[in-house]
Amino acid sequence: MKSAADVLRGGAVAIVGTGLVGMGWAVVFARAGATVRLYDANPQVLKAAPARILHQLKDLESYGLLSAPAAVVMSRIKSCASLSLSLEGATYVQESILERVDHKRALMEQLQACDDGGRIIGSSTSGIPASQFANSLAITPRVIIVHPVNPPSLVPLVELVPSPGTSPRTLEFAGELMAAVGQTAITVNREIEGFVLNRLQAVLLREAWALVEDGIVSAEDVDKTVRDGLGWRWSFMGPFETIDLNAVGGVADYAARLGPLYQRIAASRAHDAPWGTEIISQVNEQMRAKLPLQGLVQRCQWRDRQLMAFARYRRAERE
Repeated sequence: MKSAADVLRGGAVAIVGTGLVGMGWAVVFARAGATVRLYDANPQVLKAAPARILHQLKDLESYGLLSAPAAVVMSRIKSCASLSLSLEGATYVQESILERVDHKRALMEQLQACDDGGRIIGSSTSGIPASQFANSLAITPRVIIVHPVNPPSLVPLVELVPSPGTSPRTLEFAGELMAAVGQTAITVNREIEGFVLNRLQAVLLREAWALVEDGIVSAEDVDKTVRDGLGWRWSFMGPFETIDLNAVGGVADYAARLGPLYQRIAASRAHDAPWGTEIISQVNEQMRAKLPLQGLVQRCQWRDRQLMAFARYRRAERE
């Protein structure tokens, strides 16, 4: 097995699946210096990807977030007409296809048929454990979940989730590679549905839906609470550090003072009901009143520019 450094020293990365996440991964690897080969089973999606990636790169360049001109970074990215062509010379594969077990299993079997005996395969799946689609194969020890936050080119967190069949060296390689390309990796010690990020997000979302459904607050005021309240601290520190700094005696003091309150809050609601069609319709109506559906693309572009400005600030802070 080659080292993670080999990926940036003449090696190549294959991006399989060139939707939003796959294109973001292409930017991540190419801006770090890797040769990137794109493949998508849908020729139209593959054809559209280079122009969309170049647009991302030009935006990043305008915010000072590239160490080389956008055109230079783009020159490292090539589209391939077949999966086998994208894998030629590839040390690492980042799979970002449809979030379905059957599709991912079929791809794993294709990757095994093209296997060179050492290639590492990372899956971008946001909640499906690798053991559900990459078990009982010769490549199983070299498959690991490498789940990014979308867009990975702007938000650095990556969840590394080995299956019971993933080798320790694969986990080590994935961690080294993510560090080498500027991402922030966490290790999820065992498989669990939704991993860590989405499980944390699920709890907040479930309570958000319930607060609106119960008439406690509007969807807009929920967003304000996170955007102008919780999010200010969470943008640079996590929940444990937040409460550690919110009591004179640190986290143990905070737990002693406010633990019973949080326990009562948790016990006051059974979050076992699905998101209902009525509340989904209600929240959707509120969101569409604020932002018509045709404005979503423009608002996503605005979001990305905000993330770029924040990334620029964080980079300057580290320097």
